[in-house]
Amino acid sequence: MHDAIPGGPMARDRKAARHRTRALALSVAALAVGGMGLAGTPASSASLPRGHDVSSHQKDVDWWKARAGGARFVYVKATESTTYRNPHFGRQYEGARAAGILRGAYHFALPDKSSGSAQAAYFVRNGGAWSADGWTLPPALDIEYNPYDKKHKCYGMSKADLVGWIRSFSDEVKRLTGRRPVLYTTAHWWNTCTGGSGAFAADHALWVARYHSADAGPLPGGWSYWTIWQYDNSGSLPGDQNLFNGSARQLKRFAAGS
Repeated sequence: MHDAIPGGPMARDRKAARHRTRALALSVAALAVGGMGLAGTPASSASLPRGHDVSSHQKDVDWWKARAGGARFVYVKATESTTYRNPHFGRQYEGARAAGILRGAYHFALPDKSSGSAQAAYFVRNGGAWSADGWTLPPALDIEYNPYDKKHKCYGMSKADLVGWIRSFSDEVKRLTGRRPVLYTTAHWWNTCTGGSGAFAADHALWVARYHSADAGPLPGGWSYWTIWQYDNSGSLPGDQNLFNGSARQLKRFAAGS
């Protein structure tokens, strides 16, 4: 889901990491589905609300076209570390709302750059706030393999330190917004870099990435249920393709905080 910061290293090894994740994943269904639809959506998940996520890479999105194409929710990249803000965030975020699409903001974590609480505060100040208006999804944290250093894919941090970093981020987001962040990750990263920590499953919604598969596969340690599944990095909607694990009514309730 990450896009390279303008002027920074090209950050595309995440795709290779996710392909490795898929290769290692067992065919165990978190949601029983059977095959892929013609448009790339898992066939028997067709009734689930569809969504997508975008970043500066998508720039100017035709939100009304996305809505007509089935988009019911979207996450927009707001920030990365404490030094980057998506220059298109405002018009992407507000454009989605104007088209009647539920929207939320996400932050790309770089745990080796600064503390979890510092990055959370920066995120909330720059788009990651939440309100119980029924249109704003809870803030989300994107934490995955380090796209800038292939030798330190867990950011050169111990499993315990990464768990502590995520907790610090979450606690600050909760303090500032009243909501715990959604956690976006892959099963492979989570189990490798946090040791399969179960510290967050009870009070954090899971947004899991697993591409080109009939199901979401084995989940990161601790979770028995996914809330959002990113099932492809391209498709009929701009950006990455997602499903919400519930009804349209439940999606609205999720946004509202109930």
